[in-house]
Amino acid sequence: MSRIVYGVRPVEEALKAKRVQALFVADGLEDERGHAARGVLEAARSHGVHPMPQPRAALDGLCKGGVHQGVVAVTGEYPYASVEEILHASMKSGRAPLIVVLDGVQDPQNLGALVRTAHVAGADGVIIPRDRAAQVTPAVVKASAGATEHTRIALVTNVARTLDELKEGGLWTCGAVASEAPTPWKTDLTVPLALVLGAEGKGIRPLVQKSCDLLVRIPMMGMVASLNVGAAGAMLLYEVTRQRA
Repeated sequence: MSRIVYGVRPVEEALKAKRVQALFVADGLEDERGHAARGVLEAARSHGVHPMPQPRAALDGLCKGGVHQGVVAVTGEYPYASVEEILHASMKSGRAPLIVVLDGVQDPQNLGALVRTAHVAGADGVIIPRDRAAQVTPAVVKASAGATEHTRIALVTNVARTLDELKEGGLWTCGAVASEAPTPWKTDLTVPLALVLGAEGKGIRPLVQKSCDLLVRIPMMGMVASLNVGAAGAMLLYEVTRQRA
């Protein structure tokens, strides 16, 4: 099944990943100097993809109201990875494995932001539930700035069982919680690691939390009760990066 990718950065990354089957651009876009889409047009030429001009109204319809910036691509179905593929890649990377596991993140913006941060922080992959959670949609690709096109993402039926599988693969599982737990900087995050982040508002489910080897808590000093899961994930991933540096 085909899918739509829209926006300058997401389409450019989809082109780099050689996933674009058709590329539509707004009428007159190729003649606009200095437009943000110049990189998309150059990437299209280098990969032998011919941009097809369309009225902006037609692009609006394809994106169903999404902010497309004048560029829309049609790609193949999103190529989800398997947990085994992510584990194999992590073992071949030459560094301590780092996998992000999301337990029921439902907001596409949060999922996109987490995939983007995981990618730039050097994570080997992201694991998400098949049910009651956001999956890779055009909005997620846009929010990730195209990082979804370069990140191994696996869909799983049972998160707790998947954590057991990761443990068998030699990883420690570390869950982020709001309750009492050591701070991240007092926890050894240099070990082969699966970082587990919970759903917005609810956090990690009890059965999943029970499957974690370690728990960490980001201390809160202000009046707001908790951090957005995207912000919490970014802080924890860069604490991993800091310790490993």
